[in-house]
Amino acid sequence: MQLLLIFTGGTISMIQDPKTGSLHPASLENFRACVPELASSSVHIDTLPFNPLIDSSDVNPSHWIKMAQTVAEHYDQYDAFVVLHGTDTMAYSASALSFMLENLHKPVIFTGSQLPIGVLRSDARENVLTAIEIATALNQQGEPMVPEVAIYFEGRLFRANRTTKKNAEQFEAFDSYNYPSLAKAGVHITYREDLIRYATDDRPLVLHDKIDRNVAILKLFPGITAPLVDAILHTHGLRGVVLETFGSGNAPSYDWLYRRLRDAVDMGIIVVNKTQCNTGTVQMGQYEVSQNLMKAGVISGYDITTEALLTKMMILLGEYTDQQEIITKIQTSLCGELTINQ
Repeated sequence: MQLLLIFTGGTISMIQDPKTGSLHPASLENFRACVPELASSSVHIDTLPFNPLIDSSDVNPSHWIKMAQTVAEHYDQYDAFVVLHGTDTMAYSASALSFMLENLHKPVIFTGSQLPIGVLRSDARENVLTAIEIATALNQQGEPMVPEVAIYFEGRLFRANRTTKKNAEQFEAFDSYNYPSLAKAGVHITYREDLIRYATDDRPLVLHDKIDRNVAILKLFPGITAPLVDAILHTHGLRGVVLETFGSGNAPSYDWLYRRLRDAVDMGIIVVNKTQCNTGTVQMGQYEVSQNLMKAGVISGYDITTEALLTKMMILLGEYTDQQEIITKIQTSLCGELTINQ
């Protein structure tokens, strides 16, 4: 079994200076010293570090492209991939790769840590070792147990494009609110094979590495003003908007808001309704206050996460030019990112 361990940066790639207490990027030698099990594993593990390593707050679409290209370029050489990444934007990066790597037949497991690898109480060691075990696990047919992009963290494996960071201080930093976890790790790792996506054919991997960054998030709040909405909707080059609404997809019934959203849609901007709630789905038209959104041409994002919707829009806008095709794909579950029939 051949596995490629990709270091992108983040807390998991940091080590504490014993004299000053300051944190600095760990060398591969430092990292391997902190996780000696890597050397004794029956899995052949190669490492590939980004140079320089990236703080996850600095991650942008160019880094997603580099991650996806790294997997694609080494796809035939390795059976599985584990990506070490900072937690702050891990859900964005992992979601992006789920859309960029079409026809994926091998595991790409993201993990990280809340404490650096060299700290006594660090969660890094368990996270990386279990992520490797999951990535190299085979089912009874001898095929990869989890052939999709996923996030492993603190005992649970989540579909990447269903995951959100929920906590900045606890080890249980991530959750998947609208889809069950794919596996749970205790003394044994228990997989939910009925929830994992398995390829139905042997089509080759397709890399989608064209990204259009001209998207925005417009979060509604009580008292939102027309000038603020105008500032976002009139952004030069804007092509897509994640409209974060109340409850099941509701918005203030201001006539000015309806007119501005309608004008944006008429100008070719795709506006997608995404509830601000972590759990639940958009149900446009259920309440009168969401009917104006439908009249304005806003489309439903159903139960997709903000991270998945934003990255999905960027990739679709980069890859396709036909407006209706993009809208159709936004409202289609491409790799398990949304549930349409609630």
